[in-house]
Amino acid sequence: MNSMWKILVATILLAFSATAQPADTYKIRLAPVAIDAAMKANIAGEGLATATLSGNKLTISGTFSGLKSAATVAHIHQGTVAGVRGARVLDLTVTKDTKGEISGTFDLQPEQVDFVKKGRWYIQIHSEKAPEGNLWGWLMK
Repeated sequence: MNSMWKILVATILLAFSATAQPADTYKIRLAPVAIDAAMKANIAGEGLATATLSGNKLTISGTFSGLKSAATVAHIHQGTVAGVRGARVLDLTVTKDTKGEISGTFDLQPEQVDFVKKGRWYIQIHSEKAPEGNLWGWLMK
């Protein structure tokens, strides 16, 4: 009977420790950022998105509109520090039009979770006339 109590207590403790942590929500304001003066004529638009980080699962959903040419791809990038552009890390699904939606769900590595929490990730939507990036937005709490 003693071992049955140990199993019961262990099961109860495991159940309490496995309770879900609350999800972190990040707001993303997508806006045009011209890399150089020549790009100003080709970029326009706006958008809003939300990122939800629950444990190691990141879910992104949002909308955009007002591009001067159709969106081609969308990515999540990681800056070297918050506010500084960096390399592409994940691909998002994007509507191939001047307005539409972006989305994606990812299982992150612990280091990636840390980068999100430190504000080092941003979304970038590229378009036909702005292949280097049309709309940008940092994941901010």
